[in-house]
Amino acid sequence: MFSLPSGDTRNGLGIRGRCSGAPVSVGSLFSQPSRINGGGRVTHAKGDIAVSSQISVPGPAVRLDVLIDRRPVGRFHFLVLALTGSVMFLDGLDTQMISFIAPAVANEWSLPVAALGPIFSASIVGLMVGYLLLSPLANRIGHRKLVIVATALFGVLTLLCALAGDQTQLLVLRLLTGVGLGATIPSAVALASEFAPTRRRSTFVMFIYCWLALGFVAASLISGAVIPAWGWRPMFVLGGILPLLLVLVLLRFLPDSPSYLLVRDEARAHATLRRLDPDLGPATRVLPAERSSGVTGAPGKTHSPLFELFQRHWLVSTALLWIAFMLNLGVFYAVQSWLPTILGRLGHAPSTAVAATALTTVGGIAAAIVIGPSMDRRGPYGTLSAVYLLGAVFVSVLAFAVTGSSWMLLVAAFLAGTCITGGQMSVIALATMLYPPRIRPTGVGWALGIGRIGGILGPLLVGFVLGSGATPRTVFLAMGVVLVVASAAVFALAKASRSTRAASQEHPSEPPTSGAGADIMSTEDASSRQPRQVTVAED
Repeated sequence: MFSLPSGDTRNGLGIRGRCSGAPVSVGSLFSQPSRINGGGRVTHAKGDIAVSSQISVPGPAVRLDVLIDRRPVGRFHFLVLALTGSVMFLDGLDTQMISFIAPAVANEWSLPVAALGPIFSASIVGLMVGYLLLSPLANRIGHRKLVIVATALFGVLTLLCALAGDQTQLLVLRLLTGVGLGATIPSAVALASEFAPTRRRSTFVMFIYCWLALGFVAASLISGAVIPAWGWRPMFVLGGILPLLLVLVLLRFLPDSPSYLLVRDEARAHATLRRLDPDLGPATRVLPAERSSGVTGAPGKTHSPLFELFQRHWLVSTALLWIAFMLNLGVFYAVQSWLPTILGRLGHAPSTAVAATALTTVGGIAAAIVIGPSMDRRGPYGTLSAVYLLGAVFVSVLAFAVTGSSWMLLVAAFLAGTCITGGQMSVIALATMLYPPRIRPTGVGWALGIGRIGGILGPLLVGFVLGSGATPRTVFLAMGVVLVVASAAVFALAKASRSTRAASQEHPSEPPTSGAGADIMSTEDASSRQPRQVTVAED
């Protein structure tokens, strides 16, 4: 009970009115019969006073992750997969075709085989620069812009490779091309994963990574037709024109990250999400999925995504993820680099060596059909840990099959590829599940970049071991042990990620957005949870 003084007053509850000073309880104002006047005014009567209220209800709200998760997979998802998959395909095509161009370049310029090593290494160094230095720019300029600019960059530079007149020019151009190639992959992966419902995220990422592997296969097929007929320069022309044509399509259809847009341009974010959900009302507010101060552009103290990777909550998870990447890429590049040479020395036909090496890639593509859905349904950590353990078994089988018949060799190479190449696709999908959107491109990019250290060391160590007199069987058995260690790293990562999530829940860095409860989950119930502003005026 309280007494409203005579005259026009307002108290802390937002009630304003004129009355004669009679004692009245706030609850009693709304316990009496009321009538609804025009304009949403509700008139209440109590004793000798009469009040009317103007109820203002903000529009409904929905959290971004809930909006994405509740949508079934539809045409917009297929568009995103087609666009990002096309980028990955051309990335793989450009990355791999230098392996088939190099012998023709050596013949035309009379270069020793050893001179081609720096050209190959230049591409790898460029990829690392793109992964480590350019991928974090997505948090400043957006995934869409970075993908388009980087695709145009590697397209133009690949065209310029066709004009190279000597080894130095080609080396520099391949270095710069690698930078563009490395910048596209993390943002393409991040875009595909962000629009994917959580229940399908691993499947989406592995699907577009299959297109990268298909680009590797296409490079061998196209070069086999083009180089003998027209030489090596038309390969660079083709590899440069296709990305530039794709840029025109990306400019028209590729959406940007809604997480990026929500903190910069809500109108564009809403327009993008309307493409995903046509039923999204114009009055519906979309709330960021993350309420952390680490969201770029959000109010309050912010940290760079790279800095967050090394913070206490993420440090252990990041280190374990990098270990898994390095070990997997070390085995992958060791097999891709040395399997043809090992098989040739063991007396297998060149066609058998080429087929066995190609099957290690094809096996990974086939495995993605099974591994991706399994990661979504059974969990990414347990699935990938099992894939690496199974890979250790299959690589051990390959250790004995290399001295056996051709059909045994081909089957073993395919099975090994399901877990080596398939594992590489899977660990990238795991990275998108591990990191939240604000640090995902940086997390994925740095994992790929650091993983390249394993990709460089793997072939070098195999060469050293073979040079010291070890047998191929010993080498492949050692690769099996490496995959067991990778499995253990993923198993430990599962425990570390649970600790990270628990720490984040115990120490939230930012309270819920003003005007919306922390538990707002859908537009249907959002309006009922919004605070009401009640105004009482003289009748």
